[in-house]
Amino acid sequence: MASAQAQAPSAPNRLGQRFVAIPAGTYPMGSSDTPEQLARDFPGYPLERLRDLADEGPAHRVRLPAFELGQTEVTRGQFRRFLAESGHVPQSFSDGGGYGYDPAHRGGDAFAGRDPRYSWLNPGFAQDDAHPVVNVTFHDAQAMAAWLTKVEGRRYRLPTEAEWEVACRAGQPTRWPHGNAPEGLKGQANVFDARSARDWAQWQDFALPHDDGFAFTAPVASFAPNPWGLHDMAGNVWEWVQDWHANYEVPADGVRNNPQGPADGSVRVRRGGSWHTWGLYSRCSYRNWNSEDTRYVLVGFRLARDIAPTTMAQ
Repeated sequence: MASAQAQAPSAPNRLGQRFVAIPAGTYPMGSSDTPEQLARDFPGYPLERLRDLADEGPAHRVRLPAFELGQTEVTRGQFRRFLAESGHVPQSFSDGGGYGYDPAHRGGDAFAGRDPRYSWLNPGFAQDDAHPVVNVTFHDAQAMAAWLTKVEGRRYRLPTEAEWEVACRAGQPTRWPHGNAPEGLKGQANVFDARSARDWAQWQDFALPHDDGFAFTAPVASFAPNPWGLHDMAGNVWEWVQDWHANYEVPADGVRNNPQGPADGSVRVRRGGSWHTWGLYSRCSYRNWNSEDTRYVLVGFRLARDIAPTTMAQ
């Protein structure tokens, strides 16, 4: 297993984004936890929920070349500048609106369905330009990466699922870099906690006991970084990654070489959990997915960048 110390982030790009170098190496990926093991550490979860996590296995290793990953999730301010300079029209404006928080729905999940009132500019709760952008689709993320590639001469893209998990773990074999206990997320992640349970009392049994101070999204980098200097890899917003969802195909030697995901599929993977996510689902190995045109108040993204310059700039 490779290990490394935190690297100094890059100089900011034209949108003010900084990137952290992730070293080449062979790293752990996936989970070997059984439903019974998870039940001991996450009491109160129905066993069928824990059995639904089988796509996290088998635990294996991945061999990756060096790459760079955004130090933070893409912010509203960075997304705003991208739209102004590129002319891209986000799907929350062009295609039926977005989702929104609506207190009138509090007896249910408190989220209104797709509605033109909601967009990346209005998720139904207060944000400023330091908060992570939400209500963005996979296509919106791809458009930002393609535009940055064109204007900067460096290849920007969404991280692969393997790259994302390696960066989340910071080279460690545990559920989070700090270890296996969900209580260790205090001070490190904006997830479903005592503050969240004030608005969603029906799920208070799944709330972590501390109060992280944020009912919704937090400004990026409000919490301590992981050992590799990356903020909000757990919680705040779910992050789109490049891969289509499929079960892992692991070769006999247990090492997948720079996996890129299947060639096609029906849903794209998102990782990391959000401000509304129970601790179980913020683990580095947890996998969730949505269709490419999904836009939601819990979903944003973070970009990766190749080490070598590209000739794609024009």
